[in-house]
Amino acid sequence: MRKRRVTKALNVGDVKIGGDAPVTVQSMTKTDTRDVKATVDEIKGLEEAGCEIIRCAVPDMEAAQALADIKKQIKIPLVADIHFHYQLALESLKSGVDCLRLNPGNIRDRDKVEQIVREAKARRVPIRIGVNFGSLPPVGGIGATGGISRHTDGVNTLPKAGEAEPGQYTVVDHMVETGLWEIGILEALDFDLIKISLKAFDIDTTVEAYRRLGDLVPYPFHLGITEAGTAKSGSIRSAIGLGMLLYDGIGDTIRVSLSDDSREEVYTGFEILKALEIRKDGATLVACPSCGRADVDIRALANDVDKMLREIKSPIKVAVMGCEVNGPGEAKDADVGIAAGAGRAIIFRKGRKSRIVDESEMLTALMEEIRIIESEVAAKV
Repeated sequence: MRKRRVTKALNVGDVKIGGDAPVTVQSMTKTDTRDVKATVDEIKGLEEAGCEIIRCAVPDMEAAQALADIKKQIKIPLVADIHFHYQLALESLKSGVDCLRLNPGNIRDRDKVEQIVREAKARRVPIRIGVNFGSLPPVGGIGATGGISRHTDGVNTLPKAGEAEPGQYTVVDHMVETGLWEIGILEALDFDLIKISLKAFDIDTTVEAYRRLGDLVPYPFHLGITEAGTAKSGSIRSAIGLGMLLYDGIGDTIRVSLSDDSREEVYTGFEILKALEIRKDGATLVACPSCGRADVDIRALANDVDKMLREIKSPIKVAVMGCEVNGPGEAKDADVGIAAGAGRAIIFRKGRKSRIVDESEMLTALMEEIRIIESEVAAKV
């Protein structure tokens, strides 16, 4: 793991981003923001899942105004996601949001961006410059306000960085230049509460864009692979793309974009950070893949344990093994584990046998041991 990129810290609500702050995990609501109750209910579920920052879509003025009621009922910082209409950003600021996300491909009028920045500056509200491959400004038209159709904007004709001829303008160049255009507007107004994202579905494009811009500016990065896919395929794609950047020390906050329950985005985000040992919040599951030696349904047991561990906030390593002979030794660094055999299971701690229980009691017994360890960890804090 390389040393983390040095960035200028800022606060989104009471959550610090960048600097020496932990890499945070965030999500975006999937409800209609205008439905305050449904949106608040979703956010509360996300808070329980460990989500640290939440973003809401703002498609119209009613949604912008609804943010005020939503903000009053939640605990985590609230980000307004703005596209096209600068008035929605201004109204969201009036609603008391903790951060704005602006898309420089959709709001390209410098005067309108400046109006938003002045209001954000007066309120000390950060702005995330959200560059997205799917909504980049026309090639040769960064900051242009009209006259070019999205069907003829030239973006899809740009080569990827690895496919370009020497000196050829690439899609990565265009993403970076788009971000720098809006950064320049903010800096000209002496505004430095800036976060940046440069998202694409393509991993190579995303990783190269972040690396390139990371050498040019000091601001914290919001990482993501846009439209990554379903919980299965999207988690893999996100883990690879975000993992490459995080391993290089790049990234200050992440959102895993999945076509699934928003809580899955949070669980996956933390799993990525835990796999890299960047964050150690919550339990880590070690589980054998099962084989012909297993006498119980180890896959079902592991999945049951995985679901129950989502409630655990302490940094505990838990092992679920399918062989009572070798299981404890194979997972000897686990704080607690279970090695299931024919009709019985061994509960072990740090590779040593703790007790033997009947197969019908093994899940309950394992969770009892986990709760004991969790209380011991809490007592040391």
